Amino acid sequence: MSIQAIKSAIPDYAKDLRLNLSSVLGGDGSPALNDAQRWGVALASAYAVGNRELLASIEAGAGEQLDDAYRQAARSSAAIMGMNNIYYRFVHLSSNQDYGQMPARLRMTVIGNPGIEKVDFELFSLAVSAINGCGMCIDSHEKVLRQAGFSTAGIQDAVRIAAVIHAVAGVLQQES
Repeated sequence: MSIQAIKSAIPDYAKDLRLNLSSVLGGDGSPALNDAQRWGVALASAYAVGNRELLASIEAGAGEQLDDAYRQAARSSAAIMGMNNIYYRFVHLSSNQDYGQMPARLRMTVIGNPGIEKVDFELFSLAVSAINGCGMCIDSHEKVLRQAGFSTAGIQDAVRIAAVIHAVAGVLQQES
């Protein structure tokens, strides 16, 4: 399924999503990101939301913008954040402060060696963490990005892409 087919599947009650999808993926709505960052965030977000039609269209839309390493990193980001976001959200929300002092004892080596630029993997992870609602992870990834000199505009662009992908997936699910 193409991006155009996804946009056509979005009903009129959600036409703003149709427009936003075009904007964020076309770059007008995400000017602080390069093409690999834009499509990598979109792909990681599509993996995180789990809608097969949307995922297939984002994969196709990414086309030549993403090489195999970036595609793999987007998958890895969604996978590792799927685990980390649950664990660290629990640590953050639990009233028992002991959990924050305990080692996670979860393997997450891909974060240290993602196979692409570290800052881009952090950007993908931030987007997935926003979708999954883990404030602790959002803060952690945002801090790493800012320390690396990434702009607040770029961070906002990534989260805007994640928000649109999440909302489109929800509408497609409702309509199916």
